[in-house]
Amino acid sequence: MKTGYLIDMDGVIYRENHLIAGAAKFVEALIASGSPFLFLTNNSAPTPEDLALRLKHLDIHGLSARHFYTSALNTADFLSETNPGCSVFVIGEGGLLTALHERKIANDAIKPRYVVVGEGAPTTERLTKAHECIERGAGLLATNPDNWCPVSSEKTRPGTGATAAFLEASTGRRAYYLGKPNGYMFQRARRKLADLALGEPDEVVMIGDTMETDIRGAVEAGMLAYLVLSGSTQFEDIGDYVYQPTRVLQSVADLVEEIQTGKVSSTNNPVIAAGSAHSKSGLRHQTDVFAFHKPRPRPAMTK
Repeated sequence: MKTGYLIDMDGVIYRENHLIAGAAKFVEALIASGSPFLFLTNNSAPTPEDLALRLKHLDIHGLSARHFYTSALNTADFLSETNPGCSVFVIGEGGLLTALHERKIANDAIKPRYVVVGEGAPTTERLTKAHECIERGAGLLATNPDNWCPVSSEKTRPGTGATAAFLEASTGRRAYYLGKPNGYMFQRARRKLADLALGEPDEVVMIGDTMETDIRGAVEAGMLAYLVLSGSTQFEDIGDYVYQPTRVLQSVADLVEEIQTGKVSSTNNPVIAAGSAHSKSGLRHQTDVFAFHKPRPRPAMTK
């Protein structure tokens, strides 16, 4: 049986600028076994080449741009598939601008079809311009729903979802959020995985550290969902969610032996934990809000 792997990065392979123990051996095992795999990230700022280089600096070798699929690429795929020839006004960084350019999607500050929001620190000038474009009829598209993203164990930064929410509040228009957990991200990732494997894998496993994006998206896409506890989710929080991971692992190091042998470990069985209070108040992801007909609740001012 051929298994394909979709792998989140931050919290799964590294934290800040440090590899998670066992991550290098995990990637080595994937390459040596010939298992098809794809790194899947909501970060729209880097290009796949940037990500390959970052992992090389962390002593993970043998990777190329084809092993990475970002929310920027997902957004460019979505626009080229659903509205080829459209133009966009972009709030974002190099990875998003490059992905759109490669799909021949023109940047337009006069009358764009869409305002596209990605990672980055938007200026007041660009936010005002985006607001004006939306008021004149442009659609609002976000590369991912993350309100905030971890920078270190003690610090976070505003994410794409927060910028999109600002424009939602100022214009009264709803954004469409791509990236994880949107099914389009998982559909395109599965297609890319099949291209790498030269055929559809018998099963696809999503490995991630975040219940709201990695695990939810995998469950809704009909994939196996492996949660690792090396990132943002604590074991005691798992029971807070209706959807549950297929397996709960300490880290990707737990998968090295079974990838090498092709035999699934009898340990690390599915776990359903008791619910508890989240360690950080407020919504992390814009897709956590389901009542679209109601006013959006104001996020907590403090963490």
